[in-house]
Amino acid sequence: MAAGGEGFLKRSGKFIKEVRSELKKVTWPTKDELVSSTIVVIVSVALVSGFIWIVDSILLNVLKLILR
Repeated sequence: MAAGGEGFLKRSGKFIKEVRSELKKVTWPTKDELVSSTIVVIVSVALVSGFIWIVDSILLNVLKLILR
């Protein structure tokens, strides 16, 4: 049982080292890139939400007309 625990700890340590190594290779976005990407996401979500709301309202009114 002890050998399995050591193997787990050794594998975990290796995994953490590899993760840190890979994170050093990442090209992180600048503040300006991050802000502009965030704005694009917010605007996109707002547009899609508005479109879904309009379609939902139309379908609701059609369904009301059918069920009268």
